[in-house]
Amino acid sequence: MWADHDVIAHTAGTKRLRHPIVGDLSLDYLVLAVEGDPDQTLTIYTPEPASPSAEALALLTGWTGTSASLPQAPDETHDPAA
Repeated sequence: MWADHDVIAHTAGTKRLRHPIVGDLSLDYLVLAVEGDPDQTLTIYTPEPASPSAEALALLTGWTGTSASLPQAPDETHDPAA
């Protein structure tokens, strides 16, 4: 059945995603073929600079550090005067 259809691979475009924390993202993508292995590709997603999607990804990027490098919220249950 597929042999009868002329299927076109999309190698560039825009992908819209919904992230459960930061919401809607609009990312441009580019698919690169791996020379010598047609079954492998590399897909690169990038947001438009200074867009809401770029800001949302920057927020998520800030969460990728180790717990030692993340700012700690004050412990409101601990009374330093006690």
